[in-house]
Amino acid sequence: MDIILEGELSVQKIDKEGNILTVAVFNGGDIIGANLLFASSNDYPMTIVSDMKTVVLHIPKPILLELSSKNFDFMNALLKVVSDKALVLTNTIDGISLKTIREKINAFLKYESHIQKSSVIKLNMSKKDLAQRMGIQRSSLSRELNKMRKDGLIEFDSRTITLKS
Repeated sequence: MDIILEGELSVQKIDKEGNILTVAVFNGGDIIGANLLFASSNDYPMTIVSDMKTVVLHIPKPILLELSSKNFDFMNALLKVVSDKALVLTNTIDGISLKTIREKINAFLKYESHIQKSSVIKLNMSKKDLAQRMGIQRSSLSRELNKMRKDGLIEFDSRTITLKS
């Protein structure tokens, strides 16, 4: 298991044609790899990328087992992290498996609106990164956002998207 102390890591899936799907982005304080600790195979099936200097603390499985056996609160927190990662993965799969670009955008907006508790969604990524996260082309994302604005569903600028309905 690794804890990002500073910087940022992206989990990406790169297909044979070189298309990139950004599955998740992790920042300082985030934990990665906890979901693989007790898997039959702990080879990570995706690519981890850092676009900046990133410092990571690696904690080996035997140390985590010892900490868990001696400290109930630690074990509970570790299980919470693993469970939360499973939910993030489920939401990501749901978003990717949607058929249309509009469905993908709506799923993202609904999720972010819930997390941010606001109809004004602050984007912490570029439109290019958002498109990669949805597994679509940047131009397709822009085209659909403009259609959604024309349909009166959203307003947006470079850093926010406001839900109108």
